[in-house]
Amino acid sequence: MENAPSTSANMLGVLVWIFTWWLSEAVPMPVTSMTPLFLFPLFGISSSDEVAQSYMDDVIALVLGSFILALAVEHYNIHRRLALNITLLFCGDPLNPPLLLLGICATTFFVSMWLHNCAATVMMMPVATGILQRLPSRTNSGHRNQENNNFDDDLVTNFCKAVVLGVIYSASIGGMSTLTGTGVNLILIGMWKSYFPQEKAISFSTWSSFAFPLALVIFLALWAILCLFYCRKGSSRALSAYLDKTHLKRELDLLGPMTFAEKMILTVFSILIMLWMTRSITEDIPGWGSLFGGRAGDGTVSVMMATLLFIIPNKKQPGEKLMDWNKCKKLPWNIILLLGAGFAIADGFRSSGLAEVLSRALNFLENAPYLAIAPAVCLISGTLTEFITSNNATTTIIVPLLIEIAKTMHIHPLLLMIPGAIGSQFAFLLPTSTPSNVVGFTTGHIEINDMIKTGLPLKIAGIVALSFLMPTLGPMVFGTDKPVNNVSTNYLHMCG
Repeated sequence: MENAPSTSANMLGVLVWIFTWWLSEAVPMPVTSMTPLFLFPLFGISSSDEVAQSYMDDVIALVLGSFILALAVEHYNIHRRLALNITLLFCGDPLNPPLLLLGICATTFFVSMWLHNCAATVMMMPVATGILQRLPSRTNSGHRNQENNNFDDDLVTNFCKAVVLGVIYSASIGGMSTLTGTGVNLILIGMWKSYFPQEKAISFSTWSSFAFPLALVIFLALWAILCLFYCRKGSSRALSAYLDKTHLKRELDLLGPMTFAEKMILTVFSILIMLWMTRSITEDIPGWGSLFGGRAGDGTVSVMMATLLFIIPNKKQPGEKLMDWNKCKKLPWNIILLLGAGFAIADGFRSSGLAEVLSRALNFLENAPYLAIAPAVCLISGTLTEFITSNNATTTIIVPLLIEIAKTMHIHPLLLMIPGAIGSQFAFLLPTSTPSNVVGFTTGHIEINDMIKTGLPLKIAGIVALSFLMPTLGPMVFGTDKPVNNVSTNYLHMCG
C-alpha cells in the first residue's frame, strides 16, 4: 500500500514512545497501556473503533471472569483451607521435610493454575510463613551444646529458604500451565488470533495439553534443586520438634467446617474448569462449543459462571449473595489494560506495514537452525524480564518480532512465539524480576544469592525442557508441522 512507509514509521515511533514509558514508568503502566487509544488514530495507524475493540474481546472476558472467581476464593479463605489440607496430606509421620516441601510447592502450583501467579503467591505466602513461624529463630538457644544448636539452626534456616523459594517459583511455573495462570499466555493467544485469524484458535484445553506437561517437568526440577541445596541430612530431626500434624490440624480446626458459600464457590469453579477443558477437545470429539456453532469461547463461560456468584445466596445474611460489586473493587484493571494494549499493538504492527519491513530486515536468519534459535529466544526473553520487571511487557515487545523471524525462517510461528512467551516467565534470578519474587524477598527468609543459586539451574532446566518439547510435543498439540499461509514447515530442514 502507498502509505505503508510513512505508516510503518509512525508505528515504530509510537512503539518507542509506549515502550519507553513502560520501561521507565514515567507514567503509571495502566495509563501507558491506554495510549494506543489516542496515538493510533492520531498517527493514522488505525481507527478509534478498531483500537477500542482490542480492549474487549473473548480473552479479556476470560480474564474478567476468572479474576472475579479468584476474588471470591480469596474472600472466603478457600485457598487457606486447601493449603492446610494438602500440607497435612504431605507432612508425613514422622516428619519428612522433602515431602512437606513438595506438598507446599504442589499446592502453590495448583492454586496458580487457576489464579494469576502473583495472586497465588500473595495467598500462599502467609500460609507458608505461618508454618515457618513455628520454627525457632537463630536467636533461640536450646538445651543442646552450641555446636549442635548452630547445626540445627542452619538446617532450619535452609528449610525456610526452600519453602519461600518453592512458593514463588511454583507460582510462576504453575501459571504457565493454563491460560488463566498468567497474562503472558493470554497475550500470546490473543496475538495468535490477531495475526492468524484464519487459523484455529488456541483453546484452554489445547494450551494445557502442551503447557501442563512442560510445567510439571520444570516443577519436578525445582523440587529436586531445592531438596539438593536446602534439605540436608538431619532436617527431619531438627524440624520434627516444632512442626508436626498436630499443629496443622489445629490451624485447620480454627477455620471450622466448610460453609455453604465455600461449597458453592468450589462447585462453580469446578464446573467452569470442566467447561474450559471440554469446549474443544479433538477434531473427532468437537466438545460442547460445536453446539453453538463455534460462537461461544472460553470468555463466554468465564463471565457466565462469574455472574452466578452475584445470583446465588451465601446463606449468611438474608438477601446477601456470594459476591457483590464492592468485593470486585480489587479487580486488577492494570493487567486488563495491559492485555488490551498488547492486542492493539499486535494489530497495529501488522496493519501499519511495520511487520513487512521487519520481515525483510531479518532475511539473514532464513537458514538458521531452529534448535539454535529456540534456546536463544528463551534466554533473551527471560533475561529481558529480569530487568523489565514485567513478563507481560516483554511478551508484548518480543512476540511480534518473533512472528517475523519465523516467517523468515519458513517455520510455524508458534515454534518461536511459544518459547518467547514462556521464556519470559523464566525470570528466576532477581528479587525485582516479577511481583512474585518481590513477595518472597520481603519475607526476609531469602537473599539475592539464594535466588541466583536456585534460579540459575532452574532457568537452564526450563530452557532445555521447552526447547525439547516444542518440536516434539508441539506438532501433536498445535499442529506446528503444518503450513500457515506462506509459512512452510520442514522438520528435516528446521532441525538440521
